[in-house]
Amino acid sequence: MSVRATKSGINREVQEKLASKYDGQLAGQCMVWISQQIGESFDTSGDSSNVHQQLKNGQRLARLVNVISPGKISAKMIDGAKMTFKQMELINKFIDVCKQLGVPDHECFATVDLYEEQNMNQVITCIAALMRKFGLGPKESTENKRDFTDEQLKAGQSVIGLQMGTNRGASQAGMSFGKARHIVD
Repeated sequence: MSVRATKSGINREVQEKLASKYDGQLAGQCMVWISQQIGESFDTSGDSSNVHQQLKNGQRLARLVNVISPGKISAKMIDGAKMTFKQMELINKFIDVCKQLGVPDHECFATVDLYEEQNMNQVITCIAALMRKFGLGPKESTENKRDFTDEQLKAGQSVIGLQMGTNRGASQAGMSFGKARHIVD
């Protein structure tokens, strides 16, 4: 169990905001997927504390890595992960494999997000992104590259966009600022 002081002030507000984004239903789907992939039965409820408890030691994530990329992590290393730094190393290896498989950095999590239950939403985001790589969940977007000719690009430079405003009807007629200056002899 990690020993961390309770958050206060703005840090508490940030932590509450992160916790409010947590999707228990998606977390449950991710846990079921992990259970099916590694062939192990465990509590797959999407509750944040349950996800933390089931994945904290990194062993299930390491087994998932070996299913996805066989031989990445030795069974001896997985089963021998009793100490904190070894468990965190397994979590870190999972994150590295996610990045190798094409999960973007902004969807990956930091080791402490899971180990110290700091940002469980980001953990689920990473696992869901990994699931997408295997065709589960919403389809990833594809590139929609557009090619413009030099002629089209030059034509676009002469157009003044409406967000820049318009000068129609602009006139200085009738404008006065303040009172007129009176010169007294």
